[in-house]
Amino acid sequence: MSSQLTACLFIFALTCAGYMTGVWSLSVVAMASLTALTLTGCLTASEALSCFSNSTVIMVGAMSVVAAGFGRTRFCSRLASWISHVAKGSLSRILLLYCLLTMLLSQMVQSPVIVFGIAAPLCMATADSMHVSRSKLALPLGVVSICTCCTLPVGNGATQAAELNSYISAYYDKLENFTGTMPSIGFFEPMTARLPMLIFTVLYCAFVMPRFCPERHSVGPVYGEKAAQEGRPPLPAFSEAAGIAVFFGTAAALMLQASVLKSIAVWQICLVGAILMVMLGVLRPKEAGQAIPLSMLLLIIGSFAMAGALSGTGAGDLIGSLIARLTRKVNNNYAIGFLFFFFPFVLAQLMSNRGAMLLFFPIACAAANQLGGNPCGLVILIEAGALTAFMTPMPTAAVPYMMEYGGYDQSDLIRGGWLYALIACVLSVGWTMTIMPVLCV
Repeated sequence: MSSQLTACLFIFALTCAGYMTGVWSLSVVAMASLTALTLTGCLTASEALSCFSNSTVIMVGAMSVVAAGFGRTRFCSRLASWISHVAKGSLSRILLLYCLLTMLLSQMVQSPVIVFGIAAPLCMATADSMHVSRSKLALPLGVVSICTCCTLPVGNGATQAAELNSYISAYYDKLENFTGTMPSIGFFEPMTARLPMLIFTVLYCAFVMPRFCPERHSVGPVYGEKAAQEGRPPLPAFSEAAGIAVFFGTAAALMLQASVLKSIAVWQICLVGAILMVMLGVLRPKEAGQAIPLSMLLLIIGSFAMAGALSGTGAGDLIGSLIARLTRKVNNNYAIGFLFFFFPFVLAQLMSNRGAMLLFFPIACAAANQLGGNPCGLVILIEAGALTAFMTPMPTAAVPYMMEYGGYDQSDLIRGGWLYALIACVLSVGWTMTIMPVLCV
């Protein structure tokens, strides 16, 4: 193990401890972590600075302004009250409605942070109208946005089979002595393998996960809560209509970005929405500035820095070589499936979930080829395992987003998510290896 990898893992452990103890704010811990990574050479200065200019940082900041503008409208509070009325004041029913909405958005938009950014303002407005703690709602909503991403073959989900097949063919095309039939994932197979997980996630997050969430925020103040409690005069009719139109127009543009608006980047759509909220009088410039969640953005930046350092210093390769050795010793479909769910799940806590997927796809193909089996089920399990990761801020920017909305520290994520992750592992491995085994018995 190299000295840089050792230093990086040590800093990662201290960072996690800092997130859990709550002695310092999450943003302070994130910036201290970034600084330590640069001082130890795990990150270069240019790599660290690039984290500040990452498009996701701009996207989250701009989307927060769009959400704040929508929250100023009477329509938002009235919609929240109507949803509360329809659910008859039941927290579980309300969460079920929002979890279903979030799940549907996750099929159209391949970005959990955008999905959460659209659904959270509505959900939190409903929580405020019911005088329910936001800490009970943010984690379940965030988990649905991450773990159900692109399961159904609609929107971005329609490209999943083709994308996974490209990773499989990229490996097998390089094999000189391969004479068999190229493994291939059918159009509906990603949905078939992950559908039980989608159903379980929505139901668990609506009815069970709130019991494991804290009654009040562990780290405060909760994003948007103070603004929600301030008595501000209602918007003029024009600004009211503009706030509604800009919010839903931004959401629609984000859902169409991958198919119709490919020439426009996601962060540009969010930034245009934020600018319009100010230009059309929905938010004053000072209000827009206050809506930008600086502590959340610093946490995201620190998470990018840590994920990049762990990836660059070889943490992924270390775990990949370990799983390759273990696979050779195992000759059971469910045991092999467990390895290819568990290790991507662990690695995705240390780096981006997509980065973890890309690392393990060729490992799964190599393992299946050596065993004379089919890698298709393993590839889908890798995706499921990496998308189940949400217990550190590193897997996706949606995690810091929901931490800020719910006032969570990292220990809250672990307490709220350990049972879900355990059941998700058993369900995913058991079902996928039954319908798509790697070894033909």
